[in-house]
Amino acid sequence: MITIEGKSVFGGVSIGKLMFYKRNEKVIRRTHVDDVDAEWKRFEEAKNTAIDQLKVLYDKAIEDVGEANAMIFEIHQMMLDDLDYLESIEGIIRTQSVNAEYAVSTTADNFAQMFASMDDAYMQGRAADVKDVSERVLDILCGVSNGTREMTEPCIVAADDLAPSETVQLDKEKVLGFATMYGSSNSHTAILARTMNIPAVIGMGEALNPKYDGEMAIIDGFTGTLYVDPDEETLAKMQEKRAKDLEQKELLNQLKGKENVTKSGQKINVYANIGNVSDLGAVLKNDAGGVGLFRSEFLYLENSTYPTEEQQFAAYKQVVESMAGKKVIIRTLDIGADKQVDYFNLAKEENPALGYRAIRICLTRPEIFKTQLRALYRASVYGNLSIMFPMIISVKEVRKIKEIIEEVKAELREEGLPFKEDVELGIMIETPASVMMSRELAKEVDFFSVGTNDLTQYTLAIDRQNLALDEFYDPHHPAVLAMIKMAADNAHAEGKWIGICGELGADLELTEEFLKMGLDELSVSPAMVLPLRKKIRECE
Repeated sequence: MITIEGKSVFGGVSIGKLMFYKRNEKVIRRTHVDDVDAEWKRFEEAKNTAIDQLKVLYDKAIEDVGEANAMIFEIHQMMLDDLDYLESIEGIIRTQSVNAEYAVSTTADNFAQMFASMDDAYMQGRAADVKDVSERVLDILCGVSNGTREMTEPCIVAADDLAPSETVQLDKEKVLGFATMYGSSNSHTAILARTMNIPAVIGMGEALNPKYDGEMAIIDGFTGTLYVDPDEETLAKMQEKRAKDLEQKELLNQLKGKENVTKSGQKINVYANIGNVSDLGAVLKNDAGGVGLFRSEFLYLENSTYPTEEQQFAAYKQVVESMAGKKVIIRTLDIGADKQVDYFNLAKEENPALGYRAIRICLTRPEIFKTQLRALYRASVYGNLSIMFPMIISVKEVRKIKEIIEEVKAELREEGLPFKEDVELGIMIETPASVMMSRELAKEVDFFSVGTNDLTQYTLAIDRQNLALDEFYDPHHPAVLAMIKMAADNAHAEGKWIGICGELGADLELTEEFLKMGLDELSVSPAMVLPLRKKIRECE
């Protein structure tokens, strides 16, 4: 038996044969061409074919993993039309009189290296994307298909790492789990595993060797371990662990329709976080009490220009109507930091996490903000809609927001467009400043929602995207919990409710602590709603 340790990205146990993902081999050689115009035309045809393929993949991905995760294929299409990328390829073909394959391969290497060396984690992630999209063009130029092999039986898919285009083309019915040599918790393989609810272990390095192809294996997604050719004792132990896990999932299903109430009678609302209208099915399926965070920036991220008022209105209206009177809290756009949008033309920042983002963009570009607020207020008549503002640090900002809201209401009245006058307004508690000012801020708004991801990074002065600082990043740090407690006390002192919509809300080790603090609501990913309900009902 071979035991290989890695990093778990989704729990559970899967048992089956290992199938190593096979890519078609191609050798890229540098050859001289006499007709550079014909060679450039050859590249352009391959590029257009690649864009057509990506459109098909986008449609498939929407069905498999939802709109938010399918967006990567729209980004890949844009990458193929990127002027810098195209100019580099054309420049190499024309100045060196070389073949298109060499020009694409060289450009891909140069761009990937450039992205990988950047400080920004988001830009580092683009290195894998530029390689993936260039490999697609090279496959077309070389006349080879892009790999994979037919899955004749359910198996555990193993690879160095899987590009988004590769994961989407797998037969989902036959994938028992993922095991990769490299990759991060935010890689497309990890996202797909979480979406499909299947065990996955990443970062196993060279120990995950293709010579194990076809061997019986076990993924323990709870511990991040892969067992190759397991002995009888390990197999029996893992079969028992898998049976218990499936039994637990079945138990959780029995909690649907039950109240989120402790043994002593303390009630708390459990809502769901979503990033897209397509996530609503998961909210209803998991019996969430409402939507505690709808990330409206996805409307901006998947558009090639500013989304119109009508586009936004249609999305917000669909969400509140679908939730049939349950609370839906929509966060105004949180662009900037790790979420960049080209058409916003945001300047490069040395430290984007501390930069021009979220409410700071809205208050300095009121025309964008007003469009969103108009759409939100128009949608408010179709259900129970609340509006939440991110990255607040002062009372002055909240008062400025209220001024803009009054202007929007006046416009809507003048145009005879219906809206609710008393839409509940709240703010995100994400900065130490908002915690320290929470008593004063509570006088201005109806509720608080703690964004624990940013609150942790700002409190601890640790960039949460920096993997080198993982050992120092402690979301359970007493200072972080003291900040949440202080905000809760100040909210309640002013008669306002407070919830958590960050990652910590789903941390079952802290549920009891949050109940003691008197938090009124926890908003988590749809898949965590029932496990959290179970934990709450077990608390004294």
